[in-house]
Amino acid sequence: MVSASQPSSWQGEAFNEVPESENLIHGDEIAKRHGFTGGLVPGVTVSAYLMHPAVEAWGMDWLTRGQAKAVVKQPLYDAERFDVEVKPDPDPDPNSRADRYEATLYNGSGKLCAQGTASLPAVAPEPPAFRGDPKRTRGMERPTASREVFERLREQGLMAVRSRWSHDSELTSYTRDPSHMAGPCRPANGYAASPAYVLGMTNWALAANVFMPAWLHLQTEHQNFAPIPLGSELITELAVADLFERKGHEFVDVELSTFMTDETPVASCRLRAIYRLRGS
Repeated sequence: MVSASQPSSWQGEAFNEVPESENLIHGDEIAKRHGFTGGLVPGVTVSAYLMHPAVEAWGMDWLTRGQAKAVVKQPLYDAERFDVEVKPDPDPDPNSRADRYEATLYNGSGKLCAQGTASLPAVAPEPPAFRGDPKRTRGMERPTASREVFERLREQGLMAVRSRWSHDSELTSYTRDPSHMAGPCRPANGYAASPAYVLGMTNWALAANVFMPAWLHLQTEHQNFAPIPLGSELITELAVADLFERKGHEFVDVELSTFMTDETPVASCRLRAIYRLRGS
């Protein structure tokens, strides 16, 4: 194994930092219209709860080369209590040279809301190459998401999106009190961008290319390549990987890579989202 530190189970209170988001599924009115109890805690925040034990145990090492998969199965609501149960890999590969655990998140009623894995390989895989895609500029119009629009963008390509990790960013904290975040993500410890922000960039990049009034972040598989210090300027490049329909919902899979402005890779991710909910 790579690390002597062992990730452990933890408990917390869910935090919806973006109830006024452009994605109206995070507000009460539209969420209730789609059958939810209220505005949904962002999927990237729920995913961060699964990765919190990795950052707490492995710190900057995990932010430098850690891997994770997170699947959101049921909604989590603001101020709802939750438990994340961590189990070591039940069938470790002796040749993987990696620490790994499975995590399951239950809400206060014991309902399974999310599950995933996180690992710390000895060496990160080959990072993505910076393509230099054209970048979106402020004020550019976006088409409304549809199968036809995404099919066209799969052929033509999507535009890269710039962002900045700062105190004024969305998703600066996945806990109501930032000091309760894991290790290096706490303000007192340098405020490296948390998994919620890293995954949040995938959402912003997609939403910067197409307008989606209410949509759901469902699943990510991502790889870290470098921590993101406060004040970092970033560029995310992305491409449509797959499109499909299931039970009346329209899904999109997107592959994304994020870089510093000097083209240093910081993370890559495959995102799955419902861009059009059944009945919309």
